[in-house]
Amino acid sequence: MKKEKIYSIWFLMPAFVIFAVFFLIPVLSSFFYSLTIWDFKTFTFCGFDNYVMFFSEPSLNTSLIHTLVYAFMTSGLKVLFAFFIALFLTSKIRTKSFIRSAVFFPNLVSAIAVGITFTTLMHPTKGIINIIIKALGGSTVNFLGDPNIALFSVIAVDVWKGVSIATVIYIAGIQSIDSTYYEAAQIDGATFWQRVWNVTLPMCAPAMDSVIILSLIGGLRCFDLIWAMTGGGPGFATDVIASVVYKQYAAGFYGLSTAGNVIMLVLISIIAFPLQHFLIKREEALS
Repeated sequence: MKKEKIYSIWFLMPAFVIFAVFFLIPVLSSFFYSLTIWDFKTFTFCGFDNYVMFFSEPSLNTSLIHTLVYAFMTSGLKVLFAFFIALFLTSKIRTKSFIRSAVFFPNLVSAIAVGITFTTLMHPTKGIINIIIKALGGSTVNFLGDPNIALFSVIAVDVWKGVSIATVIYIAGIQSIDSTYYEAAQIDGATFWQRVWNVTLPMCAPAMDSVIILSLIGGLRCFDLIWAMTGGGPGFATDVIASVVYKQYAAGFYGLSTAGNVIMLVLISIIAFPLQHFLIKREEALS
């Protein structure tokens, strides 16, 4: 029995080595260097000073709030919009194959390209969005220059780009539902929306849970789209943890930058693991 156990452990070693080299060692070394002031030659131990600075500087700690707002808003909107789009694209419409391709197109374009394109479209004077608003009799909106709406403008673009992959996941979940459930509900006199509420939503819960987790984690660590559109500005209005980490690293504050990375890891873990546990329990209750 002992020999069998030792024999089976050897099969786990390659996975453990990969996990240790690419995850465990980098995480532990990041935590260590976050407690230091370091460059590429030397380091000086400073305790939790980097963390104290991160949470005491308004320009740094506001990034934490922006990250949470960004993540929860993008995730919630993707979950909602993608479900109704998927519902429409799984109905009996003739052009659904073409529409599915069109819906998925934004996911094929890089976030940097999307960011640059929408920066042009949202230009306060020359952007086509403001030209249309002016033509309709409205006043121009400085989407990316107004600190009050800049973050929400980037959120809207992120939702436009990310809703495509969420829709595909939903379509797969809806199409896997046995049609006999709908037939039974229809025989019982259920309306379309009653069938959606009592059959589609519970049966595609695994797909919805995947969308929630993926979109939320993606929102918590988003950087490329924000950097392409605003660079964290105007001022610090759209700074998230990832952009602060990049700025501090570029400025040579490597210890502070590493502390930001650790904070982002802890934040994602605190939110993602309990949420995943809750969603799994909900799936079990619905099944």
